Amino acid sequence: GSEMCIRDRRSRDAENEGGFMKIVEFDKLMAPVGGSGDQMSWHEPGSPPFRLAGFAWHEQDHSYRRLPANPPVRLPDAVDALANCTAGGQAAFKTDSKRVAVRVELSGRANMNHMPATGQCGFDLYVGEPFLQRFHSVTKYEHSQIVYETLLFDHPKSEMRCFTLNFPLYQGVRRVQIGLMPGAEIQPPPAWAANGRIVIYGTSITQGGCASRPGMAYTNILSRRLNLEVINLGFSGSGKGEPEVVEQVGGVPDPMLFVLDYEANAGEGLAETLPQAIRILRRKHPAAPILVVSRIAFSSDITHEDWLAARERSRDMQSRLVAGLRDRGDKAVYFQDGSRLLGADFDECTVDGVHPNDLGFARIAGGLEHEIREILRMHGTGVSGRC
Repeated sequence: GSEMCIRDRRSRDAENEGGFMKIVEFDKLMAPVGGSGDQMSWHEPGSPPFRLAGFAWHEQDHSYRRLPANPPVRLPDAVDALANCTAGGQAAFKTDSKRVAVRVELSGRANMNHMPATGQCGFDLYVGEPFLQRFHSVTKYEHSQIVYETLLFDHPKSEMRCFTLNFPLYQGVRRVQIGLMPGAEIQPPPAWAANGRIVIYGTSITQGGCASRPGMAYTNILSRRLNLEVINLGFSGSGKGEPEVVEQVGGVPDPMLFVLDYEANAGEGLAETLPQAIRILRRKHPAAPILVVSRIAFSSDITHEDWLAARERSRDMQSRLVAGLRDRGDKAVYFQDGSRLLGADFDECTVDGVHPNDLGFARIAGGLEHEIREILRMHGTGVSGRC
């Protein structure tokens, strides 16, 4: 009996070689979710009555890209490549369809070692009117695939509902279609709370690394809480404030606020690039408010005194810069100390000591939300809704 148990265990160990376990055999909720199973009517999210947001140049280029397809000057290679990641992209609509599905063709496969594929390559779906949106589901598919179809909503009752579909954070999307029941009514979503866009330029943290799913990136959280379009111009490892990049940031149509949150990539060069970035934005948009945010606290700040000292020097430099600009008459530039956004237990708010987990992103969004609301109020763009 004992020898048979040992042989059975060895057999199971061989099947699970390398530590891999077919968890779906034990927990069906871990299994991928397939397509609708029924005939669906497929729609392009860039066509009315759907509202596509987060892609400021979509009408011009007809692609899911965060910067112009043909910028007037050469961009850094990393920025140009990362602009194809669809972070911050959203499709919103109202429908009485009992089912909602997506059919997707990605630019590549899931391949990140500290970020879930649901965040890197997945779409997630929220249901509800503005300020009442609630998460419903995320695409769960075989991550070796580039093309997949997933059912995201299935309800026995047909009634008009508002949906928001968030795009992947760290992968490009060659094509996406939204599947609804044949004959379902489709209407535009409710209007934004105000015209204009919040434009956030930053690093991997802005892009969404390492949220578990797209809706948890802080730019998407802000969009839900404020009911405003937020343009995510975070470029992983590559938010360095180059003037040619900032020129494109300033080229986003209809900005109501610029947020500069790129200290973590800029290093010592921030003292040179930040004043230059503000000058570029101010030349393009003399009255648009600009919010400068210093970097969040990293876990290494606890144990490495040099990291902490460098962060504090950089924070103080940014604070002095903004104070000097305000003293010279620019009352539309603001500073926020990012090291306070995660709270006292900031070390629990990241995946790897640097990149926020969902808790971290929720706290970043919460801290920025109150500052942004106050700035918009002071500049005549009051945003209604719950704080």
